[in-house]
Amino acid sequence: QEHQSFCEYALIPCHTGCGHVVMRRKLADHLENGCVNNVTVCQQCQCSLASSEYQVRTFLSQIKALIPFSWYLIISSAFFFQQSHSTPSATTDGCRFSEVGCAFRGSQEKIKEHEKSALGAHMLLLLQHMRQLKGTWCSAAKAAQGFTPQSELNLENKLHVFENIVAVLNKEVESSNLEILAFRRQSELDQNTIRGLELKIAELHRCLTQKDAGLSSLHKSLLFSEQASYDGIFLWKITDVGRKLQDSVTGRTVGLYSPAFYTAKYGYKVCLRVYLNGDGTGKGTHMSLFFVVMKGDYDALLPWPFRHKVTFMLLDQNNREHIIDAFRPDLTSASFQRPVNDMNVASGCPMFLPLSKLQSPKHAYVKEDTLFLKCIVETN
Repeated sequence: QEHQSFCEYALIPCHTGCGHVVMRRKLADHLENGCVNNVTVCQQCQCSLASSEYQVRTFLSQIKALIPFSWYLIISSAFFFQQSHSTPSATTDGCRFSEVGCAFRGSQEKIKEHEKSALGAHMLLLLQHMRQLKGTWCSAAKAAQGFTPQSELNLENKLHVFENIVAVLNKEVESSNLEILAFRRQSELDQNTIRGLELKIAELHRCLTQKDAGLSSLHKSLLFSEQASYDGIFLWKITDVGRKLQDSVTGRTVGLYSPAFYTAKYGYKVCLRVYLNGDGTGKGTHMSLFFVVMKGDYDALLPWPFRHKVTFMLLDQNNREHIIDAFRPDLTSASFQRPVNDMNVASGCPMFLPLSKLQSPKHAYVKEDTLFLKCIVETN
């Protein structure tokens, strides 16, 4: 008896009350696949179902991925509709699979036995019904292929037009890209040409600057040649006296230098320097006039120090009363030694003429805003 309680081959009745007697080792298989009273919880809807109903639902879930969703809805709706109308009652006498071709009828107990024993037949009926639905669906699909709504035709026409437009635009874009590439190449060539021209212009500008400097030097040399004197007598014309005097008063211009002149063709090179508003002891009261010994080309051949008498004259333009002053060089002064720089220190008359007399209307020292200074160097 102790062995019977553990033996896998012992016959035991099903504890669900279905009336079946099975070996202990096959009880689990009976509960899962054969017991009509066994209750299984559906993993999808969490409902408690009989084993036969759970098998049908499992079958439906397996074929769901193999058939169109619309077929699945039809088959599952038919099954669950039959299930909802098959509650245990005395009036239910038809098989729940009558909708798919099962013709069995009987009492509730016989229907349970029938559903238990005819599970395979019911699956075949469902498969045949599915095949019929598949044929109907394929026919409908073929018919739908030959029918295109007007809106779809319009869309296809518009799409064709747009495709043509896009093709034309693509060609234009390609053409534009080629033109842009050509423009870029031409632009690079133009830039190289421009850089070359810029270099040429810079070179020409440099040459022009040099020529301008040369012309300026020639102009100064020509002006100097025109104004130069080679006999020791020099007449200096000063214009714009009023403005230059005012510049001297304000300090904008301190003194004015005359062009250079010579005591002889190959003699001493000298010039004058005038302070219209005075310098040194004559600043602000007198006009100051000085003599400047300059560095010349022939200094090496001349005797030093410079020892010639110098005479200054401010000409009265009415020829009435010229202002005359003269001096002899101080041989010890650095102003009359051989120049080391371009000019020696100026020497002369810091109180050459009172400013009041320069501007007096009684005299014509300044006429038409012009005055004349004369220098005479005795060369005897």
